[in-house]
Amino acid sequence: MKKQLLAATCLFLAGGGLFSCGTASSEAEKAPRKEIGIQLYSVRELIGVFGQNQHDYNDVLKQLAAMGYTSIEAASYADGKLYGQTPEQFRKDVEAAGLEVLSSHCTTDLSDEELAKGDFSRALAWWDACIAAHKAAGMEYIVAPSMRGIDNLKDLQTYCDYFNEVGARCNAAGLKFGYHNHSGEFRRIEDQVVYDYMIEHTDADKVFFEMDVYWAMMGQASPVDYFNKYPGRFRLLHIKDRREIGQSGMVGYDAIFRNAATAGVENIIVEIEESSYGDMLRSVGECIDYLRGASFVKESYKH
Repeated sequence: MKKQLLAATCLFLAGGGLFSCGTASSEAEKAPRKEIGIQLYSVRELIGVFGQNQHDYNDVLKQLAAMGYTSIEAASYADGKLYGQTPEQFRKDVEAAGLEVLSSHCTTDLSDEELAKGDFSRALAWWDACIAAHKAAGMEYIVAPSMRGIDNLKDLQTYCDYFNEVGARCNAAGLKFGYHNHSGEFRRIEDQVVYDYMIEHTDADKVFFEMDVYWAMMGQASPVDYFNKYPGRFRLLHIKDRREIGQSGMVGYDAIFRNAATAGVENIIVEIEESSYGDMLRSVGECIDYLRGASFVKESYKH
């Protein structure tokens, strides 16, 4: 698929200064190949999400690969399948399109009873099946995309214990387990910032954090400050903006990428939630063109 590109020059806030980013098709074609993943939630209108799989995904995967994306993060695990396919078939389809199976968003929340008793047996049985499916699919990471509403530190500690156990089971299967933030994790409970508490009360060898840089900004937090406060805890980054990357002028991408080594970043993953054009493929095409053309984005973050 021919790349869709930003026609105009844009300005964005980066590390305290303004940078311009003009784009043109010839520049994008000359840009270096970089290892950049795509969260398939970005194209949910085309292929479905969370077990609701409306359409065949193969053509969309091929278009994403043609744009220059190198890996995928899934967002539709249910009942042992990914996007309605067996894990083995899903892996074959992704690899046939020229992409790597990298990561997946999925979780099961603790019930009121489990939260009260600290008994995770039902949830962990779900995780055992989930982990087996993701191992069969060739995943490297499993990421919990959110957690249920929490309003006290006792319950938050229970969730940290729960995530530690899930992480231990992922490790035993050769996978890595992480948690993805929205803006709500930067609120306070009993004078503790939820995100800080989670980082400090989960084991670094069992639980990593996938920093969603846009939602951190929406929570009035600085991704770079977190990288420096908790070095090495952020194996994955969600590179996101209000719509296309660079569109809002709110996220200091150059500072974020300059501090990626401190953060412990291994992979970067594009995610968008809205399109400026009502065309998600056009929008994810502009996102990767932006990142491939940005001098501050390395070709790879793998260690």
